[in-house]
Amino acid sequence: MKRECAAILSAITGANGKVVEDWVDELGAREPGVRRSLDAEANEIAKALGQALAADADPASLQGPAWADLRHVLESLSGSRAARGQSAGDTSLFVLAVKKPLFVALQQDLGADPAALMEAIWATTTLVDQMAQYTVSTFQQAREDIIKRQQEELLELSTPVIKLWEGVLAVPMIGVLDSNRTQIVMETLLQKIADTESGLAIIDITGVPTVDTLVAQHLLKTVSAIRLMGADCIISGIRPQIAQTIVHLGIDLQGITTKATLADALALALQKNGWRIAREA
Repeated sequence: MKRECAAILSAITGANGKVVEDWVDELGAREPGVRRSLDAEANEIAKALGQALAADADPASLQGPAWADLRHVLESLSGSRAARGQSAGDTSLFVLAVKKPLFVALQQDLGADPAALMEAIWATTTLVDQMAQYTVSTFQQAREDIIKRQQEELLELSTPVIKLWEGVLAVPMIGVLDSNRTQIVMETLLQKIADTESGLAIIDITGVPTVDTLVAQHLLKTVSAIRLMGADCIISGIRPQIAQTIVHLGIDLQGITTKATLADALALALQKNGWRIAREA
């Protein structure tokens, strides 16, 4: 085992976990619950770090199989803290806080050998800095994954497929339409048509602020996909401003049934399916 690895390992495992205790003290946690959580995280990192050093892993790099467990622990730390809304900086500072307790332990063990002490301190600094940098990188990736998942969930929630009547489905669109959202609408609606064996779908764009060429193309693709499934489609929510925009843009909606309101579209859908609604006298 390299001399510096042996020195760091001795500092971590010696004095009955004094390094971990001092590490948590450095963070200034006073609330018992917070301190227990930090203590658990610190002990997990110290354990993985000790195992890697015992395997004579090179402290100059976190790459290689010997560091796999430590990398996994740091990734879990970053992921859990990102999920709790903490920052990458706080996570990095948590890891960096172990430096001072390690330096103190190394001073006690190697104070009589300045050359060995300097060597161990340099190796410790390099190692802990790499650990902190790794948490920043994995934290950013974890945060991006969380944001992406939340965006996908919001897209799904913002495009519900509603069964209005037997054989009649509706998708109320609210907000700006883009390629990703249109793709989700298409996939969700087509699957619902197949599951319910519905013959008619209403796409309501009352809540869509503007309709441009791109939005119209998205709608046309969705209508074409619905027809390929053997169903028909009605577009409702064509307000006067949207109608004028469509005409000015020269968008051809011929062959597609449109209605001003969702109520008008539902009435037409019921009529197409042979239903007749009458008011009681």
